[in-house]
Amino acid sequence: MLEFCAVHQKLPSHIFIASFISFIILNFIENLIHYNAGKHHDSKEIIYLELPSKKEMIKIIIIMLIFAALQGTFTLILSKIP
Repeated sequence: MLEFCAVHQKLPSHIFIASFISFIILNFIENLIHYNAGKHHDSKEIIYLELPSKKEMIKIIIIMLIFAALQGTFTLILSKIP
């Protein structure tokens, strides 16, 4: 994606980077909440937080990176529309 910005000098890479990082942080928290809600849906506790296994965490991170790159790209493209 940064190569896309380098080819198109008029597109600011900091917009892509800021969007990518904010998406990763917020989406990671949301994914942990959804993971625990699904895993412990029949629990009596209101808040239950448990980290996924290493294999599940890797899957979550890969999916998050794909969508963060898409988010950054769309934000970058849409920021240039007048």
